[in-house]
Amino acid sequence: MKYLITIIVAIILIVGFLVWQGVYYPLSPSSNETKIFLVKRGHDAKEIADGLERAGLIRYSFPFRVYVSVTKQSNNLKAGEYELSSSMTVFEIVNKIVSGDMVKKRITIIEGWTLNDIGKYFKEKKLAIFEQLIELDNKEKNDNYFKKDFAFLSDKPEGLGLEGYLFPDTYEFSPEDRLEDIIRIMLVNFSSKLTSELKADILSQNKTIFEIITIASLVEKEVKTIEDKKMVSGILWNRLEADMLLQVDATITYITGKNSTEISKEELELDSFYNTYKYKGLPLGPICDPGMDSIEAAVYPTKNDYLFYLSTPEGETIFSKTLKEHNKAISKYLK
Repeated sequence: MKYLITIIVAIILIVGFLVWQGVYYPLSPSSNETKIFLVKRGHDAKEIADGLERAGLIRYSFPFRVYVSVTKQSNNLKAGEYELSSSMTVFEIVNKIVSGDMVKKRITIIEGWTLNDIGKYFKEKKLAIFEQLIELDNKEKNDNYFKKDFAFLSDKPEGLGLEGYLFPDTYEFSPEDRLEDIIRIMLVNFSSKLTSELKADILSQNKTIFEIITIASLVEKEVKTIEDKKMVSGILWNRLEADMLLQVDATITYITGKNSTEISKEELELDSFYNTYKYKGLPLGPICDPGMDSIEAAVYPTKNDYLFYLSTPEGETIFSKTLKEHNKAISKYLK
């Protein structure tokens, strides 16, 4: 019996030593090489440990599994990409994964991008496939998924998605971040830009955030400089007040998805509530994600008496008060 107990104790001590060595002694103490290791969403401790062993980052998977189990860290291992080395101990690797100290991808959403543009960009960056973005947007349409958390979405009409509200900026995300979380971060950023002063000024003008973002999206697509944006914003508000068609070319290209600025007569007749040549008032919703300059231009337009504008091939914006003046400008600059 004593002999059996001795053997059991010896085995326990040996296993304990091997686990201790596996946890606190790295595979290659002098290695300077690092590898990017992906902890996939939904993988458990065993799958992660086996992956680390296959990647040559740890000697055996068993010490990793024992350590996270004993320290109750199994459920705290965060999905994402991590920069690891075989010179790191299991203790260090676990701490890194538990803390979420992962490699981030820097992405930049450009002012004027549409939901389609963002979806394609996410796909290129391997952050989320295009279909996921559309699925999320449809989910928002169906059950107002984000409205409960973001008050600025409250005046957005039912049935519309998030076009216009994904604020253009530079972000850092992990390939394993859920698309829902990515969108939420972008909406939080939008909320931070929409200051209490801006919201108060919008309210004092008897306008809604949705109307401002829609005008801002038109301005974003039509002109480039802040001065022109404020002027064109003033013109669009003038046309709305005069009950005129907005006749914004960018709404046609939003419908067709074309990059060309040339609009055909047939396209002007497209039956869509985004077609501002066919339907009065604002288009159905924003046609892109505007930047801060365009949003501020929509809130603080330059007051003017103009009703028409056009952009020359050189990028200059020509303003006109009457249709006659506008037609002369077309003949002079565009023909």
